[in-house]
Amino acid sequence: MIGDRDVLVIYDERVLLHRPEAEEAFLPGRMEKRIRGILDGLGLGVDTKWSYPEHPGRVTAVNDLLLAEPVPGVRMTSGQPATREQLARVHTTSYLESLYELEGKQAWLDVDTTAISAGSLDAAEVAAGSAIAAVDAVFDGSAQSAFVISRPPGHHANAVRARGFCLFNNIAVAAAHAQFQWDVERVLIIDWDAHHGNGTQDIFAADPSVLFFDTHRAAPFYPGTGDMEEIGDGLGEGTTVNVPLPEDAGDLAMVAAFENILVPAAEWFKPELILVSAGMDAHRSELCLQLSYDGYSALTGIVQRLADQHCNGRLIMALEGGYNPDTLAKCTRRVLEVMAGGEPAVPREAGMEEVAEIAEFHQSAFADME
Repeated sequence: MIGDRDVLVIYDERVLLHRPEAEEAFLPGRMEKRIRGILDGLGLGVDTKWSYPEHPGRVTAVNDLLLAEPVPGVRMTSGQPATREQLARVHTTSYLESLYELEGKQAWLDVDTTAISAGSLDAAEVAAGSAIAAVDAVFDGSAQSAFVISRPPGHHANAVRARGFCLFNNIAVAAAHAQFQWDVERVLIIDWDAHHGNGTQDIFAADPSVLFFDTHRAAPFYPGTGDMEEIGDGLGEGTTVNVPLPEDAGDLAMVAAFENILVPAAEWFKPELILVSAGMDAHRSELCLQLSYDGYSALTGIVQRLADQHCNGRLIMALEGGYNPDTLAKCTRRVLEVMAGGEPAVPREAGMEEVAEIAEFHQSAFADME
């Protein structure tokens, strides 16, 4: 029953400080010219109302819905910034130094439109630090599970570069903190974002203490990585599990992937903590994959079951993608309902119930004609 479980939601308004805008001046240079060329090629121009796709309205929509329609068992708190030492557990010193040299400025970082504004590093520190706070909460007993509503997202950032709207890899920072602060030996990271979590995979590819499981739309869809044959490197070979899917894959395919691939992998790995890169852009309204709200509910039920079986319920989700604010908010609320003790939905093929009802209606008419 919803409300039977205690779920901590971490949301801090400092994540709204990340707001690159085309109308504001960026640092001049080669990257600026290349990005402008890309935008002009799309017919947008520098004087249009183009806005950064990963915008503050994404998380304010989630917060607004949770305030308007609270989920029993869910309580909210603010976050905290990560320290440079905590970030350096997964990012190189040279990368952090080059990024902090841009603090307070607006600049392009990557040709796929990763940019920062004056407040971006403050927001990114809070996003990563909030994931750390969630880890501390589930291990010190102040919460059974946690969901981090934050931005910028993180799963495309690797040890040495920003990419795909991501500056710091929030979920990787959380995993490293769990290992350092709480002596966790085995962490399972699940990434159900429609885009492959290439940054997280890169960071832990050779680390046998982290099992990385990722469902995503197959290449050449962005970022073009995550083939089935990518299974990790060196000592970490076998602890990367990729499930690339066709664009029309929906609830039944995703549930099958989780039940038939993730569940036995978790049984083998026996994690002490489960972290989820909870991207909501696999929902059909995002035009990447074909999940429904029921699909997200069902996936959450599987993950919660694994957490109960292996981790004493220790489960943390951190927001990644999802660019339709209304859909993002509704997906997040459905996930929280299950985390709070609600019954997971049972996905079905769309239209089957309706066809059965209509068939019954017409068949009665046919029977009368006999």
